[in-house]
Amino acid sequence: MLLCDEVQLLRKLPYFAEVDTCKLKLLAFASERVTFKAGQRLFTEGDSGDSAYFILSGSVDFLVNTSDGPVKVSERGANSIVGDISILCDGPRSSTVKAAGLVEALKINKDYLFRIMDDCPGMTMKVTRALAERLRLTSSELDQVRALQKA
Repeated sequence: MLLCDEVQLLRKLPYFAEVDTCKLKLLAFASERVTFKAGQRLFTEGDSGDSAYFILSGSVDFLVNTSDGPVKVSERGANSIVGDISILCDGPRSSTVKAAGLVEALKINKDYLFRIMDDCPGMTMKVTRALAERLRLTSSELDQVRALQKA
């Protein structure tokens, strides 16, 4: 895939919609293209967050550890970002993320993401809103999982 194509894909994320093209080219260039096979982990619950993954193709499952073992709580597909919460909050991964099938992604380093955010103040508000919405949805999904476990 060409650098210009990756820039256009990054623009599909609300985070990067208004970021200068030159900065997105640098981010795409500095990112690593990675491929995961079905069942392969992108990261594990409890790991420290050093990068986020922009899903180019395929889908991933989010699993959380429970007393009954891992439980799938969510999934995401192409044109979504995963792993961003732990790097933005500087905390451990809140779930394990596995490839549901063949997945291609851009691995975005934490330091490069922070540089873009520093250079684009409007991006901070978009990130804050996106995280708040995702946390709201995740809380709802976890409540549903807990209710099913009690039934």
